[in-house]
Amino acid sequence: MECQECHERPATLHFTKVINGDKTEIHVCEQCAKEKGYVSYEEEAYSLHDLLSGLFNFESSSLNEQKQSSFTPEKTLKCSKCGMTYEEFTHVGKFGCASCYHTFSDRLNPIFRRVHSGNTTHDGKIPKRKGTDIHQRKQLLDLKKELQQLIKNEEFEKAAHTRDEIKALERHLNHDQGEGEW
Repeated sequence: MECQECHERPATLHFTKVINGDKTEIHVCEQCAKEKGYVSYEEEAYSLHDLLSGLFNFESSSLNEQKQSSFTPEKTLKCSKCGMTYEEFTHVGKFGCASCYHTFSDRLNPIFRRVHSGNTTHDGKIPKRKGTDIHQRKQLLDLKKELQQLIKNEEFEKAAHTRDEIKALERHLNHDQGEGEW
């Protein structure tokens, strides 16, 4: 997308303004945003690397505080495949190999929980226009989990209703799969 101010550079910043219900969007490059006063900072923006390094350094500093308070020396955590230490990882912001994920997992999960609002898994997103079948299958899985929980809690009336929803959704999915096949 082209900058709406200079029409020369790509728009990298997108602003939305809503006044009395009227929505206005503007798409500008970083230089025009600074010149027109859309942004008020003089420093360069933080990169993703800076964000992750900051999180990892915060985590390692809290681990250092715990280490100092417990008086137990901790050996340096190091990946057995590539030899990267956790300290090197926090400075570089990138893993040396796939094994680093497993080696440093105990220290990464608390960080992921903070970043993902308490969650350590990412389910991804499904495109709304193209993913109706995928959405329905996910809904079916969610309903089946809900049914198990309702049965466990002995909420049988709600469970019967959920069971009926599951059957209807399964019929719909089976019908859609049968279309176009001869």
